[in-house]
Amino acid sequence: MGSIFEDDEEGFDLEAVEARHREMEAEEQLELDLEELSGAAANGEIFPESDWEATVEAVLFTMGNSVELSQLALAIDQSEKVAKRVVESLRKRYEDENRGMQILELEGAYQMSTRVKYYENLIRVASAPKKHLLTEVALETLSIIAYKQPVTKLEISRIRGVSSDHAVNRLVEYGLVYEAGRLDAPGRPAQFATTEEFLRRFGVSSVMDLPTVNPEQEGEIIQEVEEELQLKLNIDGTLEEENGDRLEELEREETDHGQTDSNPVFI
Repeated sequence: MGSIFEDDEEGFDLEAVEARHREMEAEEQLELDLEELSGAAANGEIFPESDWEATVEAVLFTMGNSVELSQLALAIDQSEKVAKRVVESLRKRYEDENRGMQILELEGAYQMSTRVKYYENLIRVASAPKKHLLTEVALETLSIIAYKQPVTKLEISRIRGVSSDHAVNRLVEYGLVYEAGRLDAPGRPAQFATTEEFLRRFGVSSVMDLPTVNPEQEGEIIQEVEEELQLKLNIDGTLEEENGDRLEELEREETDHGQTDSNPVFI
């Protein structure tokens, strides 16, 4: 083993001495923390965990996978020896308090995981049906499918004015829509319709029971859609005209530049 002291000509390694001194201070502080925590626990007092233990706990929880001891040491800015004592103290705390989580040691690394005896409870929650929150886009797409079914993605996109592939795929994932068949047309595009789950979620026994829109509301909706489409067409037309003018300007500049440099000089 080497020494922190070098040859007499060079003196001793001051950095090594200071590093060892910091490590000794950290170990001493850890001992004090552990003693204080143990005393508080014996007296039935509620004492906050040390900052180091809280830091290690946060790292293990966030990372999910196993974390090397060197990484834990880096997290608390201490040596691996101190980090090991901290994580072992935290691990013992989890055992003593019979928490639902545990800290496992895996060949020099540590990982936070659920206790095996609670797996059955987790399965009950994981297997329970999930309720999905539908966005406005998804609701709009679902409404079109419900009233126009069976309908293709292209038809839905034409009605909405934008691509609806993602929204349809998400509705299929939620079990509210399914592929009901193929259209007898070039490419044989898929047609989509609502499922029984859709009926259950919306409290109707048949698509025939879906609410209808009165003629006045339908006329207002059609008018709003037409105005929105017209506005979009005007904006697109204006942009196209501006782009055309800009293109002509660039072509003129390029022509002028070519005429100016018709007799280039090589050096």
